[in-house]
Amino acid sequence: MPTLRQPFNASASESLVDAFKALVDEALMLAEALLSPNKIIGEVEQMRALQAAADNIEATDPARAEALRSRASRIGLR
Repeated sequence: MPTLRQPFNASASESLVDAFKALVDEALMLAEALLSPNKIIGEVEQMRALQAAADNIEATDPARAEALRSRASRIGLR
């Protein structure tokens, strides 16, 4: 029976470590955003401009509008 519990405990501790790493990553990203808000503001403005351009051409060129929206959705992920 102890052999059945050991993998479960290892898996649980790995999950805890992964969760802690994710928490640290999020905290670092928050700190970066708070220290340089102009970067985030610029990204939001860029996303809004792409969305507005997509709205303007939706009726005439839906494929291009979708491409602009897709591009807008990836801003900030780099």
